[in-house]
Amino acid sequence: MKLTEQRSSMLHGVLLITLFACAAFYIGDMGWVKALSLSPMIVGIILGMLYANSLRNNLPDTWVPGIAFCGKRVLRFGIILYGFRLTFQDVVAVGFPAIIVDAIIVCGTILLGVLVGRLLKMDRSIALLAACGSGICGAAAVLGVDGAIRPKPYKTAVAVATVVIFGTLSMFLYPILYRAGVFDLTPDAMGIYAGSTIHEVAHVVGAGNAMGAAVSNSAIIVKMIRVMMLVPVLLIIAFFVAKNVAERGDDTGGSSKINIPWFAILFLVVIGFNSLNLLPKELVDFINTLDTFLLTMAMSALGAETSIDKFKKAGFKPFLLAAILWCWLIGGGYCLAKYLVPMLGVGCLLLGVDEVRIRGNMFVFGCLLWDD
Repeated sequence: MKLTEQRSSMLHGVLLITLFACAAFYIGDMGWVKALSLSPMIVGIILGMLYANSLRNNLPDTWVPGIAFCGKRVLRFGIILYGFRLTFQDVVAVGFPAIIVDAIIVCGTILLGVLVGRLLKMDRSIALLAACGSGICGAAAVLGVDGAIRPKPYKTAVAVATVVIFGTLSMFLYPILYRAGVFDLTPDAMGIYAGSTIHEVAHVVGAGNAMGAAVSNSAIIVKMIRVMMLVPVLLIIAFFVAKNVAERGDDTGGSSKINIPWFAILFLVVIGFNSLNLLPKELVDFINTLDTFLLTMAMSALGAETSIDKFKKAGFKPFLLAAILWCWLIGGGYCLAKYLVPMLGVGCLLLGVDEVRIRGNMFVFGCLLWDD
């Protein structure tokens, strides 16, 4: 009987978060929300935070396990299904220079974030989450790293907040500066610049549409390559987490076993499967919608664990770190798109690096490609 009561209590928490996700989808479909390019995931975490700071104390504590279930298990399943948005063919289509720029941006942003976080004497988890969110793919990256390092929910919510703020600023700023001629780049270079430096996928779509199809198409593909880089980043993070545990093991009895984030491996497997184009487009679209709903549930659950008091506890430093990373993305990313991309393009022509050789190199690294 007790087990049945526990399951019932968990179900109540899951249904509550499901209700929040449904509300987030409804609000996200409103015209003014679409104009801001705010995804249902972002709306979901806002609704969860409103709940955490208003009605949370009036509901039974027995519902908490269901909320935690959505913030952990549902989250990982959502990250796995996120792979249906990507294919390895997209990587080949965008070209070698864009891949190099993405790699530099991802590595540079994460390393800079960790370094600045130490200089600011910040909480390490928040610094890492904010850096990965800024460097890879916004909230989805924050959620992925959350599954690997398992910080307190409020820390994840703080990192997501920084991504939303500065990603939204980029979405409006890039088109304005591009049309004003401040960003003196060709459409292809601007697409690489936007896709490699703007935080959220939704923000890239919004900014790309405002700059025209020539920019938007390449920007979205470049952004998706950044999303793929989440997998090696998670594996590296898992290695260092295990290393830290091993260093403490002498005193605390901790285990040095590496906890591989299997959801990240499955994410890569799903990308490979999606690259085969075996499923009809309608089914893939349905899976992507379902995945967005699951990630919205996860974001709502994280928001439900975040109160204003916890934001005060995190302090101003996370937002300062995010601002520094934002400046690096704008300045450093522009220099890469302006000067490095043309050099890499010429270098590829001189060396004869064509599509076939790129495919061969990717296959060596274990990437399964399948052309129609």
